[in-house]
Amino acid sequence: MNVLIIYFLKNMSKKKITMIIVAVLVLLLIAVFAYRTYSDRGYSIVYLATGEVYIGKLITFPDLQLKDSYILQVIKDEKDPTKNNFQLQPINDALWAPKVLYLIKKNVIFYGPLKADSAIAKKLAEQKQ
Repeated sequence: MNVLIIYFLKNMSKKKITMIIVAVLVLLLIAVFAYRTYSDRGYSIVYLATGEVYIGKLITFPDLQLKDSYILQVIKDEKDPTKNNFQLQPINDALWAPKVLYLIKKNVIFYGPLKADSAIAKKLAEQKQ
Protein backbone atom coordinates (compact mmCIF):
# COMPACT_ATOMS: atom_id res chain seq x y z
CA MET A 1 0.00 0.00 0.00
CA ASN A 2 2.78 2.46 0.93
CA VAL A 3 4.62 1.61 -2.27
CA LEU A 4 1.50 2.40 -4.26
CA ILE A 5 1.13 5.80 -2.57
CA ILE A 6 4.80 6.66 -3.14
CA TYR A 7 4.54 5.62 -6.80
CA PHE A 8 1.36 7.69 -7.20
CA LEU A 9 2.95 10.80 -5.62
CA LYS A 10 6.15 10.52 -7.71
CA ASN A 11 4.20 10.37 -10.96
CA MET A 12 2.04 13.42 -10.13
CA SER A 13 3.12 16.97 -10.70
CA LYS A 14 3.42 19.38 -7.79
CA LYS A 15 0.61 21.43 -9.28
CA LYS A 16 -1.79 18.45 -9.14
CA ILE A 17 -0.79 17.62 -5.57
CA THR A 18 -1.36 21.24 -4.55
CA MET A 19 -4.78 21.25 -6.22
CA ILE A 20 -5.79 18.06 -4.39
CA ILE A 21 -4.67 19.50 -1.05
CA VAL A 22 -6.59 22.73 -1.69
CA ALA A 23 -9.70 20.76 -2.69
CA VAL A 24 -9.52 18.66 0.48
CA LEU A 25 -9.13 21.80 2.63
CA VAL A 26 -12.11 23.46 0.93
CA LEU A 27 -14.23 20.35 1.55
CA LEU A 28 -13.19 20.35 5.21
CA LEU A 29 -14.16 24.02 5.57
CA ILE A 30 -17.55 23.35 3.99
CA ALA A 31 -18.10 20.41 6.35
CA VAL A 32 -17.20 22.51 9.42
CA PHE A 33 -19.48 25.34 8.24
CA ALA A 34 -22.37 22.92 7.65
CA TYR A 35 -21.87 21.28 11.04
CA ARG A 36 -21.79 24.61 12.88
CA THR A 37 -24.79 25.92 10.99
CA TYR A 38 -27.12 22.93 11.07
CA SER A 39 -26.17 20.96 14.18
CA ASP A 40 -28.54 21.01 17.13
CA ARG A 41 -26.60 22.66 19.93
CA GLY A 42 -29.50 23.21 22.30
CA TYR A 43 -30.78 26.49 23.64
CA SER A 44 -28.76 29.61 24.36
CA ILE A 45 -29.51 32.81 26.23
CA VAL A 46 -28.88 36.21 24.63
CA TYR A 47 -28.83 39.43 26.68
CA LEU A 48 -29.22 42.63 24.66
CA ALA A 49 -28.15 46.19 25.47
CA THR A 50 -31.84 47.15 25.67
CA GLY A 51 -32.28 44.81 28.65
CA GLU A 52 -34.26 42.25 26.69
CA VAL A 53 -33.38 38.61 27.21
CA TYR A 54 -33.99 36.06 24.47
CA ILE A 55 -33.74 32.28 24.61
CA GLY A 56 -33.40 30.19 21.46
CA LYS A 57 -31.22 28.11 19.18
CA LEU A 58 -28.29 30.41 18.43
CA ILE A 59 -26.27 30.38 15.22
CA THR A 60 -23.12 32.52 15.36
CA PHE A 61 -21.75 32.18 11.82
CA PRO A 62 -21.87 34.08 9.48
CA ASP A 63 -24.04 36.34 11.65
CA LEU A 64 -26.00 36.02 14.90
CA GLN A 65 -29.33 34.31 14.33
CA LEU A 66 -31.80 33.04 16.89
CA LYS A 67 -34.28 30.35 15.86
CA ASP A 68 -37.10 28.73 17.85
CA SER A 69 -36.86 31.73 20.16
CA TYR A 70 -38.58 32.98 23.29
CA ILE A 71 -38.46 36.27 25.13
CA LEU A 72 -37.88 36.08 28.87
CA GLN A 73 -40.30 38.33 30.74
CA VAL A 74 -40.06 39.05 34.44
CA ILE A 75 -43.46 39.34 36.11
CA LYS A 76 -44.51 40.09 39.69
CA ASP A 77 -45.76 37.20 41.78
CA GLU A 78 -49.53 37.55 42.25
CA LYS A 79 -49.43 36.20 45.81
CA ASP A 80 -46.30 38.04 46.97
CA PRO A 81 -45.56 41.32 45.12
CA THR A 82 -42.02 41.41 46.54
CA LYS A 83 -41.13 38.33 44.51
CA ASN A 84 -40.60 38.02 40.78
CA ASN A 85 -41.37 35.12 38.48
CA PHE A 86 -40.37 34.63 34.88
CA GLN A 87 -42.41 33.81 31.84
CA LEU A 88 -41.20 32.50 28.47
CA GLN A 89 -43.19 34.01 25.63
CA PRO A 90 -42.68 32.28 22.25
CA ILE A 91 -41.68 34.79 19.57
CA ASN A 92 -43.93 33.07 17.02
CA ASP A 93 -46.92 34.09 19.20
CA ALA A 94 -46.00 37.76 18.68
CA LEU A 95 -47.84 39.82 16.07
CA TRP A 96 -44.71 40.10 13.93
CA ALA A 97 -43.82 36.37 14.42
CA PRO A 98 -40.45 36.04 12.66
CA LYS A 99 -38.99 32.64 11.76
CA VAL A 100 -35.51 33.90 12.65
CA LEU A 101 -34.25 36.80 14.73
CA TYR A 102 -31.17 38.39 13.20
CA LEU A 103 -29.19 40.03 15.99
CA ILE A 104 -26.77 42.94 15.64
CA LYS A 105 -23.52 41.99 17.36
CA LYS A 106 -22.90 45.43 18.85
CA ASN A 107 -26.27 45.23 20.67
CA VAL A 108 -25.50 41.87 22.30
CA ILE A 109 -24.01 42.18 25.78
CA PHE A 110 -23.46 38.44 26.22
CA TYR A 111 -24.71 35.06 25.09
CA GLY A 112 -24.13 31.49 26.16
CA PRO A 113 -25.58 27.99 26.22
CA LEU A 114 -28.21 27.00 28.74
CA LYS A 115 -27.46 24.13 31.07
CA ALA A 116 -29.87 21.24 30.59
CA ASP A 117 -30.82 21.32 34.28
CA SER A 118 -31.41 25.09 34.52
CA ALA A 119 -34.84 26.46 35.48
CA ILE A 120 -35.32 27.95 32.01
CA ALA A 121 -34.40 24.68 30.26
CA LYS A 122 -36.88 22.82 32.46
CA LYS A 123 -39.58 25.40 31.67
CA LEU A 124 -38.87 25.02 27.94
CA ALA A 125 -39.17 21.25 28.23
CA GLU A 126 -42.55 21.66 29.96
CA GLN A 127 -43.80 24.02 27.24
CA LYS A 128 -42.72 21.66 24.45
CA GLN A 129 -44.88 18.83 25.81
